[in-house]
Amino acid sequence: MPTILNVNGFKFKFYSNENRELPHIHITKGNANTKIWLEPDIIIAYSYNFSSREQREIETLIKQNYQTLINSWYEYFG
Repeated sequence: MPTILNVNGFKFKFYSNENRELPHIHITKGNANTKIWLEPDIIIAYSYNFSSREQREIETLIKQNYQTLINSWYEYFG
């Protein structure tokens, strides 16, 4: 499970067995976690234990780092 980014305590990672799904990213911080689709649009699949403020921060970080995240997905999963 490679960690792609680690920003403000948020860890952005992929799980190596999810190559049959559309591009997405898992974000964890403490006991909170979320899964966000990167394509075809940035959409929250689920979110547990993140505050609304943290969720907005995550979405901003995804938009700011979108190319890094999507490129990493395709490099990793081919």
